[in-house]
Amino acid sequence: MSQSHAAAYPGRVGLGAFGRRLLAGALGGLAGGLVFGVLMAMVGILPMVAAMVGSSSLWVGFGVHLVISVLIGWGLTVPFARLLSGYGRAVLVGLAYGVVWWVLGPLVIMPAILGMPLFMVDGTNLMSLLGHLAYGAILALTATRVLKSHA
Repeated sequence: MSQSHAAAYPGRVGLGAFGRRLLAGALGGLAGGLVFGVLMAMVGILPMVAAMVGSSSLWVGFGVHLVISVLIGWGLTVPFARLLSGYGRAVLVGLAYGVVWWVLGPLVIMPAILGMPLFMVDGTNLMSLLGHLAYGAILALTATRVLKSHA
């Protein structure tokens, strides 16, 4: 927080750079996760997400998905907030980040946890790619907005 900003709002405690990054990742992850979660519910994938924690509940799957969404949001904003300097660049970074997590999530991590074959690309996983792209773009745009508004 700049000196003039601090003087204008006495007693206000700023988040600091790290706190802003955490807030940006959490809000961006939730925003992207909510949109992606609706898509996952529409194609019936949330029970599979729930199976990673021993449940078959749609709601448990949605909860697990949102927790993962925030963690992945922090994975972008904590180390790479400087890449989110403008909205156009944020979309590109978010799309690339979405592809990375599409490979890691449904092609590697989830199948490994569930004892399924790795790198299986089928119609469901191609739909998942679209969801990951949407998630990444929404995450990055929301995080950029939060970072800009709390600078």
